[in-house]
Amino acid sequence: MRRRKRRKQRKMILISSLTLLFIITVGYAAFQTNINITAKGNILEKGITINELKNKVTTSGDGLYVNTYEEGRYVYKGANPDNYITFNNETWRIIAIESDNTLKIIKKDNIGALAWDSDGDTDWAKPATLNTYLNETFYNKINDKDRSLIVEHDFGIGPVSVSDSNMIKHLESENSIKWNGHIGLMSASEIIMANSNIEQCGNFKINYDNREVCKITNYMIPKSGLFWTITLNNDSSFPVLGITNAGYPSGVGTTTATFNILPVIYINSDITLSGEGTEINPYKILTNK
Repeated sequence: MRRRKRRKQRKMILISSLTLLFIITVGYAAFQTNINITAKGNILEKGITINELKNKVTTSGDGLYVNTYEEGRYVYKGANPDNYITFNNETWRIIAIESDNTLKIIKKDNIGALAWDSDGDTDWAKPATLNTYLNETFYNKINDKDRSLIVEHDFGIGPVSVSDSNMIKHLESENSIKWNGHIGLMSASEIIMANSNIEQCGNFKINYDNREVCKITNYMIPKSGLFWTITLNNDSSFPVLGITNAGYPSGVGTTTATFNILPVIYINSDITLSGEGTEINPYKILTNK
């Protein structure tokens, strides 16, 4: 009788010990998993700074280039560089890292068609109809968190010649008049500078001459439709420049015409980015620098 009782006690002790060991093992595994998840999360959340993004520069193919015309500025070039970024829960693309470390970004998809100016004027700062729409209606549709990242910035709105072969002269003309605001449009010079085929497409004159080649190596050339730029044309018969899938900026006959819109903004430099910049894994903005 005593032997049975002892065997029963030993069995109960063994079962209790095994149960306790199982609980400890499961608890430890869960603890380790939590540590690993937290650690991975912290690594992802750390991100990279704008200055670290500049380390990704290239000198050929698609990617981020040092801008040889404007000191301290970096521009994305090529057919499909890794410059995708999520903003306002939408896909945008980074045009440039400016000399003040702000990011200049452009919306990937068209937001609709509007007149540049319904009165037929050519003064963006008046403000033009499209200026008002972007800086009031569209601006107010951006969520509060991301809207707080937008900085007022200078946009060059001076008139240019699309037959110019001198990019320095062109940039001087474009920047001879500036408008300061929250939201604008792409400029004509940015379309040219987004081309990775610099030898054949590096200025307005040769870009036009080689337009069939040039439209293949430039992500800013639309696949279809005509999009407004912010840039005035020296030819008053076609006062504002637009861009089509023809591969070159061209004058539009009247600012009352309704064409497509890709908003452009500048984002605060005091951010970090996670992600890889690809369309599948775009950069995501972190504010915990």
